[in-house]
Amino acid sequence: MNNSRIYKKICLFLSILGAFNWGLVGILDFNLVTYMLGAGSILSRIVYILIGLSAIFFTLSYFCKNNN
Repeated sequence: MNNSRIYKKICLFLSILGAFNWGLVGILDFNLVTYMLGAGSILSRIVYILIGLSAIFFTLSYFCKNNN
């Protein structure tokens, strides 16, 4: 398995986690990341940054011509 596929799988997991969290926020007003890691904690900020970076990676890979 090449590195690109590994990155895509990690980004897919993080994107699903982010989408699931936003769904919980919208439906139940419950933030899973904040609940598990604490509001404003360094770990929760890292998780949010990684989820945002994975969304950027997916967006760029979607529009890239060499999309595997």
